[in-house]
Amino acid sequence: MLVRAARVSDLASLTQLAVTAGAVLTTLPASEEDLSRRLRNVEASFRGEVEKADADYLLVLEDESGNIIGTTGMLAAAGLRDPWYSYRLGLTVTASRELQVYRQHPTLFLVNDLTGASALCSLYLEPQHRGGQVGRLLSKARFMFMAEFPQSFSSRVIVEMRGVSDAQDRSPFWESLGRHFFRMEFSRANYLTGIGSKAFIAEMMPKFPLYACFLSEEARNAMGKVHPDSESNLEMAQEEGMSYQGYIDIFDGGATLEAPLKQIRAIHESQVLVLATGTPGDTAESFLIHNRGREGCRITCAPARVAAGTLVVAPETAARLGVRAGTPVRAVSLCARQA
Repeated sequence: MLVRAARVSDLASLTQLAVTAGAVLTTLPASEEDLSRRLRNVEASFRGEVEKADADYLLVLEDESGNIIGTTGMLAAAGLRDPWYSYRLGLTVTASRELQVYRQHPTLFLVNDLTGASALCSLYLEPQHRGGQVGRLLSKARFMFMAEFPQSFSSRVIVEMRGVSDAQDRSPFWESLGRHFFRMEFSRANYLTGIGSKAFIAEMMPKFPLYACFLSEEARNAMGKVHPDSESNLEMAQEEGMSYQGYIDIFDGGATLEAPLKQIRAIHESQVLVLATGTPGDTAESFLIHNRGREGCRITCAPARVAAGTLVVAPETAARLGVRAGTPVRAVSLCARQA
């Protein structure tokens, strides 16, 4: 399996992948026109020709036959062109000694606190390939790129997790809140989000604090939760040190995770080693390995061992990365080592 930079030539494959993903992948709408526009910007971003406010780094996952089976991406600095809205969960207390009343009310505040953060996005893997190392490779590969080019990203990294919805794509949070201000289905709101209209929708929503007690019980229970299909993505993000700090998505109430860039495990533990080819041996463990390329970015996961400042891998791993023995690569263990 190989993760590489997306290209305009991937348009047909990505359009088909977007059709397969459906509403799950809001940032990759099944529209050739929208995808073509995005891929042109992605190519320019990898070439370093785009300002941080517009930079969009989309990676694709290829199987052994070269077919694209997944995507993952990073926005360098979210919200520097259009406002980036979130709800922050707070607490309002009302009390009266005379009446012997004391109440705590969870409260939603519409904020732009996460503006400028680098946002992880567009994570999707075909269902038949999920689980095991493939999912971890796709999720964590972007951290290798960020570790190699930290100057292209912000000091804070966020990821909006998919919120709770049912088999009919009905979001209880949207039904109890958003629908009152927009006469549209949640799927339509999701589509508009994916093509960049999130700020416009958010600006139509009430700016004053909202008491969560006015929402349905189902909606309250969905706040800060993730969709069952995204629980593995949540676990992988948490493995890397990302955590929920009280921010949720304005549409489906899904949790937003965050962490300082330098404190993400795969970033601060990664190191530059000289690649050596041979037999990794019985003591080999799974490593994420990046060829350190930008436009020619190639990242894989393979058995390897560290020996005297070198990373020993099988010859086919070096070939997959497009490098030869003696080339410096960036590497980190796929999973955190147990204490």
